Amino acid sequence: MSPPAKRQRAQGYAALSPLENLPPLLLTRILVMVGPRGAAALACTSATLRAAASSEEFWRRLCAKDFGLVAPLDTRDRPLPFFMGAYKAWFQSFGMYPLPLVKRVKIFWDSFNSWLSEYFPEAQNTLAEGVSDLNIRKAEHDLGFELPMHTKVLYRFCNGQMYCEGLVSHGVIGGYEFDFDTVNVHLLPLEKIVETAKLLPLENGASCTSKFIVVAVSSDWQKSFLLDCLTGQLYVSTKSFKSDGGMMPCVPSIMLPVHGNKDMPLDGLLLWLEEHLRRLQSGTIKLQRYNYVNNARHISLYPEEPPSYSSAVTYGIKVRASAVFAPEVSALNEDPCKYIYYYCICLSLAEACIIDGKHYSSCQCQSLHLTIRTENNVLQDNWTYDVQLRRAGVVEIIYRSYIAESRVPASIEGTINFVPLRYHIPQGRQFAVKIAPFILQVPEYIY
Repeated sequence: MSPPAKRQRAQGYAALSPLENLPPLLLTRILVMVGPRGAAALACTSATLRAAASSEEFWRRLCAKDFGLVAPLDTRDRPLPFFMGAYKAWFQSFGMYPLPLVKRVKIFWDSFNSWLSEYFPEAQNTLAEGVSDLNIRKAEHDLGFELPMHTKVLYRFCNGQMYCEGLVSHGVIGGYEFDFDTVNVHLLPLEKIVETAKLLPLENGASCTSKFIVVAVSSDWQKSFLLDCLTGQLYVSTKSFKSDGGMMPCVPSIMLPVHGNKDMPLDGLLLWLEEHLRRLQSGTIKLQRYNYVNNARHISLYPEEPPSYSSAVTYGIKVRASAVFAPEVSALNEDPCKYIYYYCICLSLAEACIIDGKHYSSCQCQSLHLTIRTENNVLQDNWTYDVQLRRAGVVEIIYRSYIAESRVPASIEGTINFVPLRYHIPQGRQFAVKIAPFILQVPEYIY
């Protein structure tokens, strides 16, 4: 018996084409691959293709492919009845940009907002709604030059952070504490970028040799991040920025194309933000409570993973050490240059301090000894320090300091001498707790 015939058109019409004879799911996938314009052209050739190009499944897949949409929403996250309407709304708003870049930026902001919503909602509340394409063109007119493509798309989704009283600790880039000072970096809105660009001093080279804009700053403006709109590289100001334009690149140059074009937009700022989000999601950096600001949290840039982080447990006492590079106080144009690192050493007593088989619920720190290694040089740093670990499980930051190095990388290790306490009275022998080595090095991505 001969096999059953494939679908045929009614008598008097040509047979269905091979494309029309495909299973509906496979046909939809092909139409998604050719895109909306190609699908529209094919839809003009037959009722079968017209029906496939009008189906909700086709537009659902197209929305996911071009914009990363999983539900029919407009550009302000308002629900729409169909995916076709959602695609039209997004294409009308973002069709002037490369769609792969739009999808990439959308995925970043969706993921970043999701993390902030779960862990740091007080900072999420400071993010401003994205600007329009008209706002972008006006900003470029006021600046006198064009913004990189990726920067335009980033600001279409989010216009930096709005000023508020808590912005000193709610910067989404984060920072660090040192003594009684805090550094916390937030994203600038577009109108502030334009205003700040006009104030960049011409004599320091930031304005006369290229086209820079400031995209993020600390609350005291001591630390600023500048985007070169010609090369796409992101820079951070150093100690000598105001005098001679001293800056450092924040993104590995190998990650950036040498020359930008419409098909390959430069994305130093986007790469920097994506890496920051990856560190937050992986726990490399975490939220911490300020020690000197009441009832405030911040994103701490002290790393929680090697190589600039170490952890060791001795006699039941856990010692965590971490160092962060501080570019805003580093003097790279001096001879010799000086890289400044802030570091902190944290102690915790999980259950009890165990010495010679005896358990103690508290102990007294007496002294701290650090060994700093740089190439063939070894330096010693000794301090008398009086801090008690009073209750099991309580973390105390025992020591904060900074170090200036002309040679990198370097490393720090050491010991802390303790004596156990019984009813707040020293009991038993002195013992040493290990500080495992942690590395001082300029990171690939600087924050």
